[in-house]
This record gives sequence, C-alpha cells and structure tokens, in this order.
Amino acid sequence: MTEPLLAHATERGRMYSRSVSEPPLVPSITTVISQSQSASLGGWFGYMAASALAQDPRLPSSLGNPSEMRAVIQDASKAAERYRDDAAQRGTRVHFYCEQVALRDLGREHRADEARAELAQHGEEGFAARFDEWWDLYQVRPIAPEITVWNSELGYAGTLDLVATIAGRLCIIDFKTRATDRDGMVKPLDEKVVMQLVAGMKAQESLVDPRSGSWEAWKYGNDPILLGVAIGQTEVRAHRANPQVLKEHWFKFCALRRAWEAGGNAADAGQPLLAVPPPPRLEAGTSTGSGAARPAGTVTTSQAPGVAQQGYVPPADAPVTAISS
Repeated sequence: MTEPLLAHATERGRMYSRSVSEPPLVPSITTVISQSQSASLGGWFGYMAASALAQDPRLPSSLGNPSEMRAVIQDASKAAERYRDDAAQRGTRVHFYCEQVALRDLGREHRADEARAELAQHGEEGFAARFDEWWDLYQVRPIAPEITVWNSELGYAGTLDLVATIAGRLCIIDFKTRATDRDGMVKPLDEKVVMQLVAGMKAQESLVDPRSGSWEAWKYGNDPILLGVAIGQTEVRAHRANPQVLKEHWFKFCALRRAWEAGGNAADAGQPLLAVPPPPRLEAGTSTGSGAARPAGTVTTSQAPGVAQQGYVPPADAPVTAISS
C-alpha cells in the first residue's frame, strides 16, 4: 500500500478525509479490520526477542560484561518492531512496483524502472520478477490502480490496490506481500483479506480529485470477482473470495466498524474508573439516623489519615460495618 493523499495517521488509527483541506472523518478499511486482531501479541514479541538474542554474535563475549549484556538485551527487545517495520517497508516497495506496472500498461506516466531498481537494491527483485510472470500469465488488463473509495452509509474509506479485468471479468484485486516457507512456497493469505475486498466492493463513491475533494459514484461494485494475490520471491498465488461467504464477512466488517466507533466513544466519555474511599466511620454515641449508635473506638472519614474526601454514597441497603481503630 502506498500513501494516499487523503489518508491520515491518527490516535484512532488510519483515517480518511474528503479532500486535502479537510480533517479526517472516517476510519480506513484496514483500521476497521484491525479491531478483530488479538489484544496481545506478547508471545510473538517474546519469541522474536529470544530468537534475536540467541543469534546475536555478541552474546558469548557479553556474558561476563553487564554493560555489554544490557546493550545486547536492549537490541533483542526491539527485534519484533524491526521485523514489523522492515516488512511494512518491503510491502510499500512491492505495492509501488505493482502500481507502476499498471500505470505503464494504461499508457500513463509511470516509474516502473525506478521501482524495480529500488527492489533490486534491497535484494527483493524476485518479487518484481514473479509479479511480472503472474501479470502476463493472467493477462491482467488494468482499469484503476490505487483507487480511493468511500462509503458514507457505514462510514469508512480505503484505497484499493487495483481494479482490472482478467479474461473479460471485472476484478477488484488486493496485493499482499508474503514471505516464503521452507518448501519455497509463498505463505498463505490471511482470511481477513475477504473483509477487505468486500468492503471495497461495497463502496459508494470513488475519488476523482483529492485537492478539490470531488468524488463520483462507484462504478465497479456490481458483481466483481474479488481476488487476493499473494506475492512472494518464489511465486505468486491468486485466491478468489468465495461468493457464498461474502455476506457474512460483510456483516462482520459492519460489526467491527461499530466496535471502532464504540471504542472511540468510550475513550471520549471520560475517566472509566473512579477511586472509592471507605464509607464514613461511625463515632461512639452518635445516631445513624435510624436510632442505632455508632460503635465505640471508630473514627469519621475526616479523621482517617490519607483518605480522600470524594463523597462516598453507599447503597441504601448496605450494612454499616464497624471498623476498629
């Protein structure tokens, strides 16, 4: 994914605006889908850190050197972030190449040679080579690369990798850069790509000009084939979203969109937890209002050290418990 002009990084994730002069209004498709991710990646982070530590050539010499060991551990603790950032940058380079190939075939201004050279500089030219083979084998005919779409009814936006025809059929395509497994096969796609594709299909508008903020009715949502394409160094594999499951994945996406909104509303509502001081302690010989005397040896809230005065109001039927001083 390249960086669309209308996409913005915010505290609530990636969001889109209607023009370059307007603030972000709705979440991106990927931000909505991210609501389904596990809240904890601790296991993966721990594995990446342990693996980096075990492979660090400085480890043997650092065993008797506390300061060097601290440096080795600090570097290992950042292994997961480095892996994630490297993968994101690689994905950006591969997506940029795919976009430039589509622009070239459309006869528009492109930087395909530059994009391929950049991949080669990073030892990633295999991605370009395998993509070119797939492009020719499937006889892809591009219509709209990197097209930004908007759905006002549900409230989301996103940028689709490619709208094209293959064998005369209209296709909405999402490219995923994938690693290669031990058998030399490209790793499989995450099934969440189906939500991403169906959300693109359900768009209502597509962007015409980001600077003026002009949009037009979405022209490519009428029964397209939805393709997730895994691009690796050794091969490219295309998978079609099963038409029989699209409705359920759309419903799931709608639920995640509501979850995103609910999360924001909860965050804006105010402090979620309030400290509760102990109830007022009853003084000896003092009426509670119901005729009962306060037990001897107790103090009031104002006498209790370190207790904040926050207006504790117990339930009407709560028992009064004597607390010995």
